[in-house]
Amino acid sequence: MVTSQAGWELKTILRNGEQLLLSFILPVLALIALVTLEVADLPSRSDAVAGTIGMALTASAFTGQAIQLAFDRRYGVLRMLSTTPLGGRGLLLGKAGAVAAVVVIQVVVLLVAGFILGWKGTGIAGFGALAVFVVLGTVAFVGLAVLLGGTMRAQAIIAIANLLWILMFAAGGALFPLAEGSWLGWLPPGALGNGLRAALAGSFDVVSALVLAAWGAVLGILAARAMRWD
Repeated sequence: MVTSQAGWELKTILRNGEQLLLSFILPVLALIALVTLEVADLPSRSDAVAGTIGMALTASAFTGQAIQLAFDRRYGVLRMLSTTPLGGRGLLLGKAGAVAAVVVIQVVVLLVAGFILGWKGTGIAGFGALAVFVVLGTVAFVGLAVLLGGTMRAQAIIAIANLLWILMFAAGGALFPLAEGSWLGWLPPGALGNGLRAALAGSFDVVSALVLAAWGAVLGILAARAMRWD
């Protein structure tokens, strides 16, 4: 049942034009712009690939899920499905499975696009570190999505989720490197961006990994306690 629900959720995401725009089209366009435009303060190809992965991950794991969850609550979908054999836990697991599938597709698409645009890649250790930060980032941002989407009104969450997403990649460190020692590195977008950039440079940012893991645990606990089903 969980697998079937995950498949249905995945189809819903991939058929949603707005989610495709945020999760795939805009990150790919941002990668092309960062790599091809000759602007002095733009990051390297490695940083560009890492940053656009962060941009895409926050869109799918946070923005899209927060909005969808809020509207599922508004129209009674959560309340109805929680009374079926699938149950509330199965529903959330199905959503998590769909998000994981989308994130994997996003990472593959952006890595391939990076290679096409001249990125030289990284070693096995770098790809391993990338996988760790993708998992940690997905957990943290899904927790934030459930916390907001599971408690706020649907009309409000549209504006808030999109605004937060723009701030995350434009100024929060998910897309562009932060200044040395910036306090934004202690927030989820900054930690994710720092970790992804370090990974594609061939190293592992232990501090950023711990920051993301801590945020994931805290946000998960808060979301579980605060989420409403209607």
